Amino acid sequence: ASAMARGIILDNDVGLFFRSFGREGWVNYEKLPKVICITGSNGKSTTTALLGHILSDNGFSTELGGNIGNPVLNLKPGEEGDIKILEISSYQAELARTLHPDIAVFTNLTADHIERHSGKGGYFAAKSRLFTMGSPDRCVIGVDEEEGRYLANLMRNELISTDPVITFSSSQLPMAGGWNLSVKKEFLVEKRGGKQISSLDLRTIENLPGVHNHQNIGAAYATCRALALSPSKIEKSIKSFVGLKHRAQILGKKNGVLFVNDSKATNVSSVSNSLQAFKNIRWIAGGVEKDGGLRGLLPINPNVKAIYLIGKSQELFSGQLSDYKHYKCSEMDKAVELAFRDAKPGDTILLAPACSSFDQFNSFEERGNRFIELFSSF
Repeated sequence: ASAMARGIILDNDVGLFFRSFGREGWVNYEKLPKVICITGSNGKSTTTALLGHILSDNGFSTELGGNIGNPVLNLKPGEEGDIKILEISSYQAELARTLHPDIAVFTNLTADHIERHSGKGGYFAAKSRLFTMGSPDRCVIGVDEEEGRYLANLMRNELISTDPVITFSSSQLPMAGGWNLSVKKEFLVEKRGGKQISSLDLRTIENLPGVHNHQNIGAAYATCRALALSPSKIEKSIKSFVGLKHRAQILGKKNGVLFVNDSKATNVSSVSNSLQAFKNIRWIAGGVEKDGGLRGLLPINPNVKAIYLIGKSQELFSGQLSDYKHYKCSEMDKAVELAFRDAKPGDTILLAPACSSFDQFNSFEERGNRFIELFSSF
């Protein structure tokens, strides 16, 4: 606000990246470099990493950047046939003066960062700039929420290319007409013009468990199809993906007890996905609470056997969980120790905090790494 009051133009690294990416030498290329941008509330990082893995596995020259941890201005200049894959947060999208992806991907929208964007409408407006301002050649849009369906409808009318929008859904009926992917009886089904093109048996994808990962698979699969990669090649590469650290990361078993590190699950929606994906859960939660605390998770999923609370939110969460078996542990070490002591073979110890980490840790990565260390100590 202070800068704008002084007439200073605002921009950020993403805007500077797009303004500087094209070069004169590109006129001699047969295949121009492409930029794929991925935004949404949940699943951005997993989708970005999965897409990068599939494309690299099939001979594409790829580089990942943006919100996934590698700043966009660290990326190398685009050479012939390169594909840059950027994870874009709402914070990045709202300020960039220039946004021009070749393919834009929208995973989903849930209530998050509301304090930043003055409500869900402002949050969606920031995300949608990647599409409405960027005018991509093709859009890949998740339509499990109303905002995604609205955005898909908007971009189908805005863009003039053939099949400008590919929609995907893990829980809704596919949008009529066009090009779409949807999950039916645990199969990801691709249709174009009403005709089935391909299908993927999601039951065989053991490295990406849960409905939320079906959504991530749908986003990556659709994007690869937009690049004309064959379904058989996509399926093979998905099965070799090892997953992304701190995102429903399966660490292994100790005494028959499964340990899962989902430290990146910092909001109610992402935690809900984890609680659906696993059974017999001993759930570790807490940190710096977000608006509403755990109210959006009530009633607690019956997969949960007990809850172990840590961090600043402990007292608030304890009050919200008065009808459920829970323990106030304060520290991560104590929570893991107590959960493992109580656990029986077949149980899952799940770190899914539903909070940011900044009371006890510097980042969700540091929090997840501590959980990994505790797992290794048993």
